[in-house]
Amino acid sequence: MIKLVNIGYGNVVAAARIVAVVSADSAPMKRLKDDARQAGKLVDATQGRRTRSILVTDTDHVILSALSAETIAERLEQGPPPHHDP
Repeated sequence: MIKLVNIGYGNVVAAARIVAVVSADSAPMKRLKDDARQAGKLVDATQGRRTRSILVTDTDHVILSALSAETIAERLEQGPPPHHDP
């Protein structure tokens, strides 16, 4: 079973593919975002909101999220939600 992590506004990412979750405020992260855009590997999951964190995957995709890096890290640390059979 693939563990998915919610990165905000109904967007999810496969947790096992995430290499790093970083704050989007620094100049190197802005360069990383620009480089990924030029390479066609940028995924904008902010739904038009301000980018607060950047996720880097093992496939070199860069994913923008409107949630903070701390919030995403907390969600990654949590186990999967309990499964309820009807």
